Amino acid sequence: MAVIAGAGLSLLAFATQAAPDFDPERREEVRALVDELAGKGLERDWLEAAMRDASFQQGVLDAMEGAAERRLRWDEYREIFLQPERITRGVAFIEAHREAFERAEAEYGVPPEVIAAIIGVETSYGRFTGRHRVLDSLSTLAFHHPGRGAFFLGELAAFLEITREQGVDPGSLAGSYAGAMGYPQFIPTSYRAYAVDFDGDGIRDLWTNPVDAIGSVGHYFAEHGWRRGASIYQEAEGPEALPEGVEFNLTRPPYAPVGTLRRVGIQPRGELDDEQSVVPLALDVADEEYRYRIGHRNFYVITRYNHSHLYAMAVTELAEAIRAAQALEAGPLVPPGDDAEGRS
Repeated sequence: MAVIAGAGLSLLAFATQAAPDFDPERREEVRALVDELAGKGLERDWLEAAMRDASFQQGVLDAMEGAAERRLRWDEYREIFLQPERITRGVAFIEAHREAFERAEAEYGVPPEVIAAIIGVETSYGRFTGRHRVLDSLSTLAFHHPGRGAFFLGELAAFLEITREQGVDPGSLAGSYAGAMGYPQFIPTSYRAYAVDFDGDGIRDLWTNPVDAIGSVGHYFAEHGWRRGASIYQEAEGPEALPEGVEFNLTRPPYAPVGTLRRVGIQPRGELDDEQSVVPLALDVADEEYRYRIGHRNFYVITRYNHSHLYAMAVTELAEAIRAAQALEAGPLVPPGDDAEGRS
């Protein structure tokens, strides 16, 4: 893992490992990126050397097409993250950094178990932060992804700016195949916008500093509209077959009136006004069977971190399980049963 302050920025290190994949002298679009960032004050020689060090990775493009959120049922996806070890590690992670979690909740309104669950789902509390060089991943996606190249070009630009500002060799950092980094797996633009120096050492370090990561996740949620003390979701009953006239699992702000859901046979557990808008969830478990739930505003906020209803649900259930384990001062527990009216 890179040292955040004082890391060498040797151009010679870049030059001796030069690769032609993204050489700005050979590719006009790479040269345009260098010109843009040089116009913002970054050293042209440093930028050119950094891009020559980047390598095309076909595996990154392949991984983008096979994301688990696109191919798994809810019960299969849930099984990945709701494991006893991840629950007990979550309890231990909160205990190890209790002051930071308590301060994050006080400042941002996000409970410790929710912040811990994000970091637990993303990197198993910092144990697995990625094996792809971020420079390679973002360069590959920026210049070779068929549909989202412009998005990843912005991420690559932000990544180069961050590493130069913080004195980090861009070729030294590893992350996910999509270029997400550190304990909380922030993409570079999120790093720039939401990372905070939560321990006050003058550096926003999400790569090696769990305290900064805890504060940054809390800040991210607060900036996206997290409501202190509000529920994330409620259980609901519904028909065996998905009813027509309702769009399920959309990662949008609450959009479906409760009264509309009731008219098609979906009944929330607990009191809700017919006029209240919610996110209707139908979680497929097996053989075209579904588990119905009602997502609230805080559920939508979790989907701003990852635009998948399965991801948001996994984070929520892991948070529930961590909280239950803490309450009993015991080892791993399965999540609470399905008879509760409101969740988290």
